[in-house]
Amino acid sequence: QVQLVESGGGSVQAGGSLKLSCVASASMGCMGWFRQAPGKERERVATINIRTTTAYTDSVKGRFTISKDSVNNTVFLQMNDLKPEDTAMYYCAADSRTTCYPYYSYLFSYWGQGTQVTVSS
Repeated sequence: QVQLVESGGGSVQAGGSLKLSCVASASMGCMGWFRQAPGKERERVATINIRTTTAYTDSVKGRFTISKDSVNNTVFLQMNDLKPEDTAMYYCAADSRTTCYPYYSYLFSYWGQGTQVTVSS
């Protein structure tokens, strides 16, 4: 069983930045970040595959950057210019697939416990 441990969430004012980290207990082909706000469905934020190909949902393009440290099985999400609508529980997800597409959450086998991000206006 692969374990994912997230860190880095918190509270910030609009326009601020946060960096999330997720350490996996094993090497994974695809890793990504999803988020879920109260009363809303879980949505994909960003993914990165074994070839370091990245993909982002439109609402975070230009503001968020996903990256990874393959040696330490760690994925990061740098979030800049945060907006109140970014407020959500952020979950790290991983799968053994070497491509992250399609991005459906049910295709990711492993999930972290989540880390809360709160952006105030």
